[in-house]
Amino acid sequence: MASSTVSCSVVFTTQTPYPLPSQKYMIPTSWKRFHLSQLINKALALVKPIPFDFLVKGELLKTSLGGWCTENNIGEEETLEVEYIESVMPPQKMSDIPHDDWVSSVSCQMAGYFYTASYDGHVRLFDYSQKPVLSAPAHSAPITSLCLIPESKSIIGDEDKSSHLIATSSHDLCAQITRISLPSDSTSKSESKAIARLYLHTAPVSSIASNSTGTHLLTSSWDTLIGVWDTTVPTSDEVPEPLINERERKKRRKLNGGTTESTFKRKAPTMVLKSHTARVSRVVFGNPGSESTVYSCGFDSTVRLWDVENGVCTHTITSSEKPFVDIALNSDGHTALAASTDRTVTLYDVREASSNHSISTSSGSLVHTATPSCLSTGATPHQVFTGAYDGVVRLWDLRSMKSAITSFKAWDGMKKVLSIDWKRGMVGIGGEGGFEVWKVVEDLHS
Repeated sequence: MASSTVSCSVVFTTQTPYPLPSQKYMIPTSWKRFHLSQLINKALALVKPIPFDFLVKGELLKTSLGGWCTENNIGEEETLEVEYIESVMPPQKMSDIPHDDWVSSVSCQMAGYFYTASYDGHVRLFDYSQKPVLSAPAHSAPITSLCLIPESKSIIGDEDKSSHLIATSSHDLCAQITRISLPSDSTSKSESKAIARLYLHTAPVSSIASNSTGTHLLTSSWDTLIGVWDTTVPTSDEVPEPLINERERKKRRKLNGGTTESTFKRKAPTMVLKSHTARVSRVVFGNPGSESTVYSCGFDSTVRLWDVENGVCTHTITSSEKPFVDIALNSDGHTALAASTDRTVTLYDVREASSNHSISTSSGSLVHTATPSCLSTGATPHQVFTGAYDGVVRLWDLRSMKSAITSFKAWDGMKKVLSIDWKRGMVGIGGEGGFEVWKVVEDLHS
C-alpha cells in the first residue's frame, strides 16, 4: 500500500461459514465492494471465489468506504465494523405462462408444480416443464386467494396418496375446499372436486390461509370479519342454502357440471374474529409452533394480533392513514411486514407482543415507487420479495432497507403485480400480465 493512500480502520464480521480472524485491517478509503470481496476471498484462500456484499451500520455499501464515511459524517479515524454477506445473484427468468385473465394468486408450495388462480374463477396447475396439468372452474367470480392445505389424513384418507387439497377465496362471498386428484399414469387426467363451501361473509372474501398441519383455515373479508374454520367435511350442511338470483344459479350450475346438485357440503365457521373497522385485506397464521397467534391487516390502517384459541384481539398496531393491503411474517417469526397504499412496507417487531408490551412503533420501512401489493418471505429471516403496481419485483435485505438489493420487471408495460410466492429457489409472480417464474439463489447462510 502506497504511503500516500488514505486508509481507514475496519473490523470484519460475518454470519456466513467463512469468518476472518478477529483483527483490524487498514483498508484504502477508495475501495468499493469488488475490492473488499477480493480481499475476503484472498484472506480465506477460497478455492472457488464467492462474491460478497458489505453492510456498514446496517446499510448496504454501494459506494467507496470513503464515500460512505463522507455521506454519514464519519471521521476516518473511527474504526468501522463491516459485516459481509454472500451476494445475491440477479434472478433469472425461467418461464412465462400467459393466462386469459389476471392472475390474482400463485403458489409454489407443492414440489414439482405451480398453482395459479385467476379473475375468470379458474384454478390452474402447471408442472415444472410448463405443461398444463389442470384447469378447473372453482368460483363464479374472481378468485382472490389460493393456498395449499397440507396433507390431513382425516380428510384425504390414508389410501389416496395421489390427491391433495387446496382452498380458495373469491368475490362470490365464499371460500371453498377442493380436492385435486393428479393423473396416476399417462392415460388418466387430473380431476377437481369441490368438497366444502365456507359460508360467513357478506362481502368479497379477500384472503384464505391454512395452518401448517392442514387442520384449520382463516378467511378475511371486506365485511370487516375474520373467519376461523376447521377443514373437516361435515356429513350434512351446517348452513342453509343462500338465496341467489337466476343469473347466479346458472353460473353455479355451470360450476357443478350442468347439474343443480352440488358436490360440496356447506360449512359454518368455528369462530368469528371481530375488531377491524374496515375491510380486512389479509390474515395469516403465525409460524409453526406459534400458530395460536394470528396476524391481520386492513384498510382501517391497523395490524392486529389475535389469540385464536380465545377469539380475542390481543394487540392493535395503529398507523395514520396507512391502509394495509398485505401482511407476512419472516421465517423466524420476529418481524411482521405490512404493505400499504402509501407505497411502503413497514416492519414491526412482534416479539414485544409476547412480553405484553404494546407494539406502537415500526422498526423501519421499505420505500417503493408504487403501491406494493404483495409480499413473500424466504428461508432466511433477512430477505423478502415484494411485488408492486409498477410491475417491478424487488428483493430486499432487511438489514439494509434504504434500497432493494436487486429488482426486475415482470412484464412489458405498466402491468400490476398482484401475487408473489417464493419457495425452493423459485419465485412465482402473478398479475395483469399472466404468470412468470424466476430463479433466485437464496442466501441460506445469512
